[in-house]
Amino acid sequence: MRSGSGRVVSNATMTLLRLSFFALAMAPAALSQQAGDVIDVGSRRELFVDRSLIDDLVGARLELARPRDEGVALRFDRSWEGPFCGYSTVIADGERYLLYYRGLPKAGGDGTNLERTCVAVSSDGRRFERPELSRFEVAGAATNNVVLADAAPVSHNFSPFLDARVRGESPHRFKALGGNERSGLIAYSSADGISWTLFHAEPVLRGAEFDSQNVAFWSGLEQCYVCYMRSWTGDGYAGIRTVSRATSKDFVTWTEPQEMGFRDGLGALEHLYTNQTHPYMRAPHIYVGIAARFLPGRQVLSASDAKQLGVNPKYFRDCSDAVLLTSRGGLSYDRTFREAFLRPGVGLQNWVSRSNYPACNVVQTGPAEMSFYVNQNYAQPTAELRRYSLRLDGFASLRAGFEGGQARTRPLRFTGAQLELNFATSAAGSVRVALCAQDGSALAGYGLEDCLPLIGNDISRRVTWRRKGAATSDVSEHEGRVVRLRFELVDADLYAMQFAGER
Repeated sequence: MRSGSGRVVSNATMTLLRLSFFALAMAPAALSQQAGDVIDVGSRRELFVDRSLIDDLVGARLELARPRDEGVALRFDRSWEGPFCGYSTVIADGERYLLYYRGLPKAGGDGTNLERTCVAVSSDGRRFERPELSRFEVAGAATNNVVLADAAPVSHNFSPFLDARVRGESPHRFKALGGNERSGLIAYSSADGISWTLFHAEPVLRGAEFDSQNVAFWSGLEQCYVCYMRSWTGDGYAGIRTVSRATSKDFVTWTEPQEMGFRDGLGALEHLYTNQTHPYMRAPHIYVGIAARFLPGRQVLSASDAKQLGVNPKYFRDCSDAVLLTSRGGLSYDRTFREAFLRPGVGLQNWVSRSNYPACNVVQTGPAEMSFYVNQNYAQPTAELRRYSLRLDGFASLRAGFEGGQARTRPLRFTGAQLELNFATSAAGSVRVALCAQDGSALAGYGLEDCLPLIGNDISRRVTWRRKGAATSDVSEHEGRVVRLRFELVDADLYAMQFAGER
């Protein structure tokens, strides 16, 4: 069929989308704990990205953020890079940011030595520059930014991470995986992120297709390495691209890959080309995945559009966007939001196959800002990496409009003396909090009517109540007890909460 603009749209794709949307509309809300469970939040920062903490909502809702386009971070315009650069990773390492990506100037080079692993460096995470290295001669250039070459198929999807388990100086401070179904995943390590060597002589992980970026990290939550990898569900390569997971204690011996589930119980409904799952830097018990959602056959460009843009003829009959997934460990994702986290931008160049693929990791790029990065203009001479910014902790929020709304948490225990919120209100709006017993009744002196309204826009501000004629933020008398929180929002967003401080 054709859309009203005359663009081609696959009937099969439209049918899949309609069926999946109908199924979700009929499904109950996804909950991460049973209603009677007590959640020990300790002094962790908790983000409102899912319903893990929420028991009920009245007039309030969870709402997905809209990232802000901050422009080009790096153009892939060197002879050894080109239109098919991809599978990017950004790592914050002290005062530097490292960007890794596949350099591939020609179509059809997957799994061959035409692919190289490149690195770029930034001091602020906003614009990246290529270091002048001489480790490999590529495309006739003796000086370049290539850190791995002639290692097919590893450079097809080389995916590094900074190992949180390793302390101090170590030749294995950085680790990486790369490879395909035939080779298995091959492990590398590095002391500085520039010079890479084999970590183990044999492939360390087999049992999945691996035919996109396979991301790993050390999980402090689960006390093991985890790898989220490309797999397929259904009838082999005629099925749906999805995600599987394996774990390891030593980065060498891994469990058999197991397919990830979804807490809505509906399984894999759409192609997830990459998953980019990683611990969120300010709340590492929450894994965030800004995943590439791929819609095969959903065609927007005509052949003449593609020719005018210089798009490779094999890469304009599909389109992609990005969706937000979260997990708190184990074999399931929360798919709280089905709408796109990042929509393709204005211009037909944004609607080609394999474009809008997010890089792995979100990094802090300012006192109140975090950034993620997206490969765009794929298979075109204008291929580039763009930066998108969000408020710190601001993937999503608990929101109510001017008419007001409330949210009540599940029963929880906390450690700390104060409650701090990341929130924003309008000039006429407010946030108030009640500290309640498990049955929902407000504890003496901690009711909504006792709470001094929070008005403003802060990454961290203490909640204060008026008790016995004096203002106090001290909640330490209820530390360790089972309590609930009740939030009242008026024209406000609540992004995160944290109990902190000492008595």
